[in-house]
This record gives sequence, structure tokens and C-alpha cells, in this order.
Amino acid sequence: MIAVARVGFPAWQAHPEVWLIVGLVTAGYFIAVQRVGPLLVAPGNAVVQRRHVVSFALAIGALWLASDYPVHDLAERYLFSVHMTQHLLYSMVVAPLLIRASPAWLVRWIMQRLHALRFVQTLTRFFPAVLLFNVVLAVTHIPAVVSAGLNNGFTHVGLHSLILGSGIILWMPVLSPIAEVPRFSPPLQMLYLFLQSVLPTIPAAFLAYGDHAVYRDYEKFDRLWGISVHTDQIVAGLLMKTGAGLMLWIVIAIVFFRWFAAEEGPVRRPRSTVLPTSVEIDRDLLGLSQP
Repeated sequence: MIAVARVGFPAWQAHPEVWLIVGLVTAGYFIAVQRVGPLLVAPGNAVVQRRHVVSFALAIGALWLASDYPVHDLAERYLFSVHMTQHLLYSMVVAPLLIRASPAWLVRWIMQRLHALRFVQTLTRFFPAVLLFNVVLAVTHIPAVVSAGLNNGFTHVGLHSLILGSGIILWMPVLSPIAEVPRFSPPLQMLYLFLQSVLPTIPAAFLAYGDHAVYRDYEKFDRLWGISVHTDQIVAGLLMKTGAGLMLWIVIAIVFFRWFAAEEGPVRRPRSTVLPTSVEIDRDLLGLSQP
């Protein structure tokens, strides 16, 4: 059995690589708004709205919080539960806020520059989007992958980028600002988010109910406040199961009540305008609504 020390809260450490990444993302956004936006937006129209700027500020704040001291230090050298919290922040907070922060012209411009439109259209269909997020979730929690991320800086950044990217794909069918990557119809959004909330409970169960440490690297680390590896792992599993699920179910509720309000409205819609919803669902499921 590996002997580990019981320690208190880690001292502050500088992470200039995090500051650089956050600074570059922030500078890139505002340069695009100041230089590119006016060229692409019709005269007299606002390049960005207040909600875009507020969402971007919140996204950058969440990105910084998840990547810098103390979360970074706790996640990589002490507690796997904080590591799990990092991943939830990237996929459930930063990703949707970045989409909300991006006006349509900016999303189109980025996709054109990266030649990524068809790629994104394919990934954001119903089944690929469900599959992608959950495959990334599963792969990034394989013990060997977690160990590689803990012991190699480039792998570490790559895994976090992959999690953030899969989070953006996860939220595009719900929050997309462009018609080229259309949002699912409200009933399909609820089904989609429900599936995304259920599937992560499978790997979460292995963590929450396992009787041995899954991630051996964390057995070697000093134990913050004496929290055992097993207790830490149980907390991580519960976070995976309830943290993401809570966020997704809140959004499901918002989608439902907005859809209900739109259908009931001041003037009730004729039934003939409601029936095609089932056709929309079939089209979305089959991917026929996207080129």
C-alpha cells in the first residue's frame, strides 16, 4: 500500500500558459467584433448585442476558473472530484456560454475560415451528437487516458480542448445561432437532452459504486484534508451523474415551458399548424433537415 501524506490547501501557483490562452481567446473575440463584424454586418445593425458580451464575459470567467489556481492544482495533484468538476465546467458552462456569446456572422466566419461547416453539420445531427459527446466522456475517463493527461502537458491541454469541443457540439442543436446548423424542434431538443442526461450515469455508476480506486495516479498524491481516494471517487461519480444531469434537466424545463407558451400563445394555433411537429421530429432524427 502506498503511503501518502495528509496535507492542507495548496499554496498559490502561477499558470502563465492559462493566462496566455485566456488572453488570446479574449483578444481574438474583441478583434473579430471590432474589425471583422463591421465588414459582415449590414450598416445600421449592431455587430453584437449586450447578451453576447455578457455571455462571453461569463464564458471567459468560467474558463479561467476551471483552468487556473486553485481548481487546476486541486484537479491535477489532489482530488479526482475536482478534475470531474473541471470537465463539467468546460462542457456544461463554458461551451454553451461561448455559443450564446457568438452572433451568427461570427459563427459563419469562423466556420468558413476553418472550412468546418459540413463537418459541424454532420456532427450536430441527432445520433452523431449524442454519440460524440458520450464517446468523448467515456474515453477521457479511461484510467490510461487520465494518467496521460496528468503526466503530459500537451495531452492535458488536448484532452481539455476535446472536452470543450464536444461540449460545443452537444449544445449546438439547442443553441445554434445560424440556419446552416439548425436547432432541433422543441420536442426533439427535449428527447436529445434527456438522452444526454441518462447515458453518463453508466460510467458514473462505476465511480460512485466501485469498491476500489479506478485511477491509480490519485493513490500516489497527497490527500487533501485526509479525504480518501475512495471517498473522492464516490464524489466524482455523483458529480458526473447529478451535475451534468441537473444542468440538462434545467434546460429541458426551459425548452418545454417556452414551447408550451408558444403553442398556447394569446391566440391558440389551429391544430393544422401543430401536427407537422411530428414530421419535423422524423426529419431531424434522420438528418434530412440538414444538407
